Amino acid sequence: MDILTTILLGIFLAIGAKLLLKFFRDEDGFTLGDDGMVTRKKGAEVKKPMSAKIPAAIFGFIIIILLIVSTITIVGAGERGVLVKFGEVQQKVYGEGLYFIVPIQDSMVKMTVRTQKYEVEATASTKDLLDVTTKVAVNFHLEPSKVNTLYQSIGPDYESTVIAPAVQEIVKATTAKFNAEELITEREIVKEQIDAALKDRLATRNLVVETTSITNFAFPDAFNQAITAKQTAVQRALEAQNKLEQVKFEAQQAVSKAEGDAKAMDIINQQLMKSPQYINYLAVQKWSGTLPLATGGAMPFIQLPTTT
Repeated sequence: MDILTTILLGIFLAIGAKLLLKFFRDEDGFTLGDDGMVTRKKGAEVKKPMSAKIPAAIFGFIIIILLIVSTITIVGAGERGVLVKFGEVQQKVYGEGLYFIVPIQDSMVKMTVRTQKYEVEATASTKDLLDVTTKVAVNFHLEPSKVNTLYQSIGPDYESTVIAPAVQEIVKATTAKFNAEELITEREIVKEQIDAALKDRLATRNLVVETTSITNFAFPDAFNQAITAKQTAVQRALEAQNKLEQVKFEAQQAVSKAEGDAKAMDIINQQLMKSPQYINYLAVQKWSGTLPLATGGAMPFIQLPTTT
């Protein structure tokens, strides 16, 4: 609290006390004693009863309270105060807390330093001259120690005055560096370039950019259809490739099986050349163990060895 504020507050309190004592003026037939008791003077004429003055006393008391309250201001959590004296912005920035100001002369402008979100859509042309609408979300806060400078140079409407044109310009400039397809495939790089440019631009105006997010790219319908057709063609090519690989695999299996069968036949032939009885061995391996119900006069297929 400065000296002038203290003096004015004392004056307000003195005026209030005088208004209350007004009801005990000598001319009304009452006097206030040193002991604080109200007595009537001898021979004094009572002009008005005390009850008639109660409304005026209440009114005066209310005026005093309003005057005192008008000298108090509170800077809340997440805020900074900018003191303005007769329209002049002061150099000191006030933190959270309670302060006394001089009514009429002073006013305390409160500005939030909490994280704020600004979201906007920006339409720009890509490197291959395709129009694209980019939706950008910027999280930012005011530089706490510079809110007085920001208020003096820009005012409270800093979003539309500074942030909006900066986002539009930077998004257009960044989009022009990429083809439409690159905006999708290199989305993170695009975001980083926009974020870095915004931080540099807004820092000069005492605005701190925390994060920048690209929430959506909106392309023309023709481009979306072309992308869909391309993805469909790629998917079909992959399916055809998979089928070709399957056919090759099946062919390799068939070759392997044929080679295995040929090797098996070579082994059988070699065994038959060594021992004609080998054919009986193979027949036994294939026989289910069931004899036919009727047989002719031919010799059995399996010749059992005879003992001599």
